[in-house]
Amino acid sequence: MKFNTRTIHGGQKDTDPAYGSVMTPIYQTSTYKQSTPGGHKGFEYSRSGNPTRSALESLLASIENGKFGLAFGSGLAAIDAVLKLFKPGDEIISTNDLYGGSYRLFTKLFEGLGIKFHFIGMQNADAIEEFINENTKLIWVETPSNPMMSIIDIEAVSKIAKKHEVLLAVDNTFATPYLQLPLDLGADIIMHSATKYLGGHSDVVMGGLVVNDEKLAEKLYFIQKASGAICGPQDCFLVMRGIKTLHLRMQRHCENGEAVANFLRSHPKVDKVFWPGFKNHPNHDIAKKQMKGFGGMLSFSTKENTLESAIRIVENLKVFTLAESLGGVESLAGHPASMTHASIPKEERIKTGVVDSLIRLSVGIEDEEDLIADLEQAIN
Repeated sequence: MKFNTRTIHGGQKDTDPAYGSVMTPIYQTSTYKQSTPGGHKGFEYSRSGNPTRSALESLLASIENGKFGLAFGSGLAAIDAVLKLFKPGDEIISTNDLYGGSYRLFTKLFEGLGIKFHFIGMQNADAIEEFINENTKLIWVETPSNPMMSIIDIEAVSKIAKKHEVLLAVDNTFATPYLQLPLDLGADIIMHSATKYLGGHSDVVMGGLVVNDEKLAEKLYFIQKASGAICGPQDCFLVMRGIKTLHLRMQRHCENGEAVANFLRSHPKVDKVFWPGFKNHPNHDIAKKQMKGFGGMLSFSTKENTLESAIRIVENLKVFTLAESLGGVESLAGHPASMTHASIPKEERIKTGVVDSLIRLSVGIEDEEDLIADLEQAIN
């Protein structure tokens, strides 16, 4: 099946032999009847497995061209499961421009447990090699990154990872499998905050992992089962429903994102616009090679270049909503320095370009004219 068909049918089977329900039922149950001790129909307790969750996990694997999917209670729970693969003394190389929650999890929790992190710029993949040693176990990549839209060459990084027998994980939240397929480019693990584009309606919190290697999948499943950071069947149903329109929504997100990015770039009061679709965006050619489109996420700053100017704009938006998160059908605006990236020390934020005047936009699927008019009035 091609991608658009897989968003609707991928990995799905008859989950309701009793009544032939077209949609996967919500199995709102914690436990399952056994005919004899250990004798069950594939499910025994919903922490270890639930038919609705299993259907979602199969769908996640299908749309990412993967073999094994796992669903978690949040994106951070999914990242937490990956990090639990490692032990004190292991080292992880991460891009230095990444989601503040990921940075907080890395530095505030797992550094204290003895795992060492290197945060580096990866726009030039060759820069990674000097940080690899016998303790290196994982390279963590976000592309496009949050919030600077940095583009990292997944295929080039995967070659380095394989050369040194290191795992490569890619946070594919911003691009989604509609635009980018990291497993096809050599990644070992894909992570999603399914809260965002996969769910698509700002009504659920969930995370996901997709892998191809069976042994790696077994390790992650054990962590999922043993740690218990699973999602409920109602949430799984909502994300499955969201994925069925992913291809349609992403097409509009990309169209509106391009229109808004071009408007902002031409505005006399706007200083910089960060959007991978611009030819002068760093690594634009790589984005063009590994992505099918450039997405609906972008960031910008005004020529005033002050915290006050950013706050004034986001407080005066009327169609865009000032809120955390991204990837919903509605357009959202955020101020990374005080919201999504507040947990990153200011000196570290500034190094990657996350200055106090930066505004991040998640461009939704409304009429582009209304979005542009809203930005115009707020900036003025």
